[in-house]
Amino acid sequence: MSALSEFADYVEKQQKNRPSAGHAGSVAPSDRGYSNQSTQYEEHAELDILDSLDLAETSTQVRLKDLLLDSGDDAEVTLQQLSELLQKRMLEGNGETLFDLGQEDNGESMAFSKEQWDVALDRIRRAAKTLQAECRILMTRNVGGPEEAETVNEKDKSATGKIMIRQEPETPEDVIETRIAVVGNVDAGKSTMLGVLVKGGLDDGRGKARVNLFRHKHEVESGRTSSVGMEIMGFDTSGEIVASNVPGRKLSWEEIGKRSAKVISFTDLAGHERYLRTTVFGLLSSSPNYCLLMVAANNGLIGMSKEHLGIALALNVPVMVVITKIDICPPQILQQTITQLTRILKSPGARKIPIFIKNREDTIETATQFVSQRICPVFQVSNVTGESLDLVRTFLNILPHHGNYDAEAPFEFHVNDTFSVPFVGTVVSGVVKSGVIHAGDAVLIGPDSLGQFTTTHIRSIERKRIPVPVCSAGQSASFALKRVRRKEVRKGMVVLPKVDAPPKVYREFVAEVLILSHATTIKTKYQAMLHVGPISQTCAIIDIDRAFIRTGDRATVAFRFVQRPEYLAVGDRILFREGRTKGLGIVKAVGYDASNPLNPDVANDTDGGGA
Repeated sequence: MSALSEFADYVEKQQKNRPSAGHAGSVAPSDRGYSNQSTQYEEHAELDILDSLDLAETSTQVRLKDLLLDSGDDAEVTLQQLSELLQKRMLEGNGETLFDLGQEDNGESMAFSKEQWDVALDRIRRAAKTLQAECRILMTRNVGGPEEAETVNEKDKSATGKIMIRQEPETPEDVIETRIAVVGNVDAGKSTMLGVLVKGGLDDGRGKARVNLFRHKHEVESGRTSSVGMEIMGFDTSGEIVASNVPGRKLSWEEIGKRSAKVISFTDLAGHERYLRTTVFGLLSSSPNYCLLMVAANNGLIGMSKEHLGIALALNVPVMVVITKIDICPPQILQQTITQLTRILKSPGARKIPIFIKNREDTIETATQFVSQRICPVFQVSNVTGESLDLVRTFLNILPHHGNYDAEAPFEFHVNDTFSVPFVGTVVSGVVKSGVIHAGDAVLIGPDSLGQFTTTHIRSIERKRIPVPVCSAGQSASFALKRVRRKEVRKGMVVLPKVDAPPKVYREFVAEVLILSHATTIKTKYQAMLHVGPISQTCAIIDIDRAFIRTGDRATVAFRFVQRPEYLAVGDRILFREGRTKGLGIVKAVGYDASNPLNPDVANDTDGGGA
């Protein structure tokens, strides 16, 4: 008997011994020999959770197999139950779910024949239709057809398959949005890869695909990204890429947004060391769900790509790797790059399991498991020949939405860019960290140089250039603000709901930090550029819990913002750097009490010296 079934039996016995609802406090039978003190039944929250997992062998619920194959008098009733099950799963998956047809929820095979599988598929499609959802067969085994898996287990003859079920969004604000930050060393092919993925055509090897992504004239001339670029890619309910029917015509963001059920937002970041501050700002301010690390096959993991990988790991963002330029790379150099990449990903600092994706089956299996932080999928592509690009597109389509966002919490919005739009006024863009906001709501924006907030109203909200009436946690959006000048807003500000008491801002805070690299020792009065979400400001260290810290040390440190106070919260991740010095940490307390220093010994020494 398996450990799981033994555990299920144990849970079942516990349930049988539980007194009935009417006798919640009744005494256990005297022949058990329990004392009166222990006869009271103790409630265990863990067991209640296990009850909901349905681990017991004999379940009172209708088995999934019966719902899928019912063709009797109750067929319509069970179809309704199947629809409710799909609805529940799609709510958990933000409007989409991956269904393993031919397997029970606990992983057991339903032992479907080909005919039974066809019946079950038809039932799934009918149930999905009632929910305005579409089914797309991703992979099948022992079924046949274009989606049949390449590797077949000779012993297992049952028909199974993976099906993507995606709901048609009722309004533009219901579209699933996944943000991916694209990082890597200069000349790794980041902008080219995005140009090919989004536009559909292949590159000519001389920069044809990347030109459309650049925002400045000098970027087009040099071929190097120096700003935070944005690009979007849409998938419809059946999993097809939303593209123009006319060859060569590029769809606008509005057209993609209106025709898509799922949108991937790419943040194209600079690879050159000169623009590291811009890249770090882009990584922290865009709150990415995933990070796409680009590595050139002929260069390997060099220069800034290690920095970018380190920052992504520090922020706990799942990482996927794309090795580009395999068409111009000699086989032995490509093998060296793969060996180096594997060594770095498996190192104690990264602790990732690289999975090299070669076919459609690997793509689908890895994408469904990618919620695990340990997995790191690796693709090998060519933007000129188009090799393996279809695997990347399939992967992005299946990619589960990752991230914890609280729509019930008070509203908080972080500004990561500002604009002045003719006939509209001041516009701020960023990511909603928590809560929900509606057009017309009264809000506060700040803090300014004095730490004060300005009252304003939200004139309108746009997501992906489409006007929407409401925006909720986890979504990126742009707000047009009333009666606020462009020069009064800056990157790093927050938008909060209007309340009676003004929000508290802090010039000083205490954080637990880890020094990743520093040439000598760090003492008080040391200054570095500090990043907290969209905030980028110079900070000075005013107190440390020891005399000094150096590379590899973990310490509690008090910081002070040099220019102006900022809006911070306990638990925010911080990253500070100055030249080759790098450190990261978590805010442990806002504010700092000088009368209660972190290192009392230093305070006593200074007192003694003064006396």
